[in-house]
Amino acid sequence: MHLSIMTNLFTQVTPRILIYSATAGYRHDSIPAATQALQQLGQQHGIAFDSTEDKTKFSDNSLANYDAVLFLSNSQEVLDDAGKQAFQNYLNKGGNYVGIHAASACLYTTTFYQNEVGALFDYHPELQPATFLVLDKTHPSTTMLPDRWTYTEEVYNFRSDPRSVGAKVLLSVDSSSYNDTHAQNHTQGFPHPIAWYQERGAGAADSSAAGRSFYTSLGHLTSTWADQTFLAHILGGIQWSLASNTTRAMNPDGQVGAVPSSTSSGEMSTLNE
Repeated sequence: MHLSIMTNLFTQVTPRILIYSATAGYRHDSIPAATQALQQLGQQHGIAFDSTEDKTKFSDNSLANYDAVLFLSNSQEVLDDAGKQAFQNYLNKGGNYVGIHAASACLYTTTFYQNEVGALFDYHPELQPATFLVLDKTHPSTTMLPDRWTYTEEVYNFRSDPRSVGAKVLLSVDSSSYNDTHAQNHTQGFPHPIAWYQERGAGAADSSAAGRSFYTSLGHLTSTWADQTFLAHILGGIQWSLASNTTRAMNPDGQVGAVPSSTSSGEMSTLNE
């Protein structure tokens, strides 16, 4: 499946995203390929990506340059207290969040981060083919996906239900399509969440000022980052996040931060024309 061509909303301001792929535990071999794939998508679709594993980049001044921060396959404690506070400040001001794969496997003791990502990683069975189910075909990250999508992936299980913080689940998984010998986890809710979004990320102190949050647990293998269907899923989630009314393109003063809802709806429909 080819990536869909979407109209670039950002005619005045090129949206900028910070990819943060720092790890303090397990490190995915796919991180370099993922970073390269994201940067190539950016070149094709008018999005500027910067990448770093330097936690000192999480400062108020640095983060103010970004319409979204993308956590990519992180692990364990990847921010210090100063970085956490800066990221909290960023979310409070309307910054947008994208999380991919093990972005849910870090900062386990940081409540606002758990709320922003939606749920934290618990475990996964062995890598194997699994069939993922589209629950919502209207979201830009899923419109291109088949109703039943089978490929080799880690099926993540989570410590809580992302719906408990207001997330809308986009993808689930057919439990009969793969083997899992682990005790069944009921805390993550049903249907089994695999990818989801929050119109207003729950990590912000004030939901009325919050930006958007998108998370997908997919993306373990290096080869997955060359798959056009998967890349279309990722691109759709990123573009949806950037259509928030808290981005510079939507904000008349050209700054990242929430604007009154009456000024801009931030609806994704403008990207699909």
